[in-house]
Amino acid sequence: MRSSSQPCTRLLLALLVILGGCAGLPKGSKSSTNLLELRAYHCSTPEGQLATLQFVRDAYQPALHRQGIGPVGVFTPVESGVLDVYVLCPYSNPGQLLERNIRLAEDVEFMASAKGFAPSDAPLPYTRIESRILRAFEGLPGIIPPPSQSLERLLELRIYESRNEELARRKVEMFNTGEIQLMQEVELGPVFFGESFGAADMPNLVYMLSADNEEEHKEHWQRFLKHPDWARMRDLPRYADTVSKITSTLLRPAAGSDI
Repeated sequence: MRSSSQPCTRLLLALLVILGGCAGLPKGSKSSTNLLELRAYHCSTPEGQLATLQFVRDAYQPALHRQGIGPVGVFTPVESGVLDVYVLCPYSNPGQLLERNIRLAEDVEFMASAKGFAPSDAPLPYTRIESRILRAFEGLPGIIPPPSQSLERLLELRIYESRNEELARRKVEMFNTGEIQLMQEVELGPVFFGESFGAADMPNLVYMLSADNEEEHKEHWQRFLKHPDWARMRDLPRYADTVSKITSTLLRPAAGSDI
C-alpha cells in the first residue's frame, strides 16, 4: 500500500463533499460526475512560453494519455504579449484527478521526458501555475472538441462571476435549461461548461466556445444575441443579475492540442 493512500482518501472524501455542495448539483445525482481542470502556466518571456509548450507536448500530454485522460486541450492567448499556456483536462471521477500526480511520479517515461524541463540550476520557464477545478454541467457533461482541427481556429474562454452562490446556481440552471442548447443551435460551438469549486474568484462558472475564425465567431454571437429565445431567457426575473463580472479570453490551439 502506498504511504500516500490515507491522505488521498481524505482528499477524495473532501472532494466528494464539495461536489455534493456545488451550486448546480441536482438531487440524486452521482458523485462520479465528470470533472475538468483548467490550468494556466503564466510565463514572463517568449522563451519560457516555448519551453512550457514543449514540456506539455512532449512530456505532460503523452503521460496524461497513458493514464486514459483526454482529450487534452493546449492553448495560447491571441492577444499579443500575453504569454500564458492553458491546459484543459477532463477526469471521469475524483479519484482519477487525485491519483494523477502520483501516477506521473511513477511514470518512468514522463520523468525522463520532463527531466530537462526545469533543471535545478536554471529558473523555471513559468512564474506561476493557476488551476481551476470544475464540475462539468449537466447540460454538457464532457468536452466536445471543435470539428475543425486547423491551428487557426478560435476559442473563446469565458468566466462568469456571481455575487453569491444562489445567483451562481441560477446561472448554471439557465445554461442547463436552454442557453447551452441555443448556443449549439446558433453554432457558437460550445466546447465545455464547468462550475468552479476550486478557484480564487468564486462563485463562478467557466466555459469555452469555438469557431473557424474570429469573423465567424462574431457572426455566431450576433445570431445568439438577436435570437428571441435569448431575449425570453434574459428577461426572466429569476435570472436577473445572476452575473456580476465577465472575463473573456481569445485563444488558439497549440500544435498537438487534442481540442
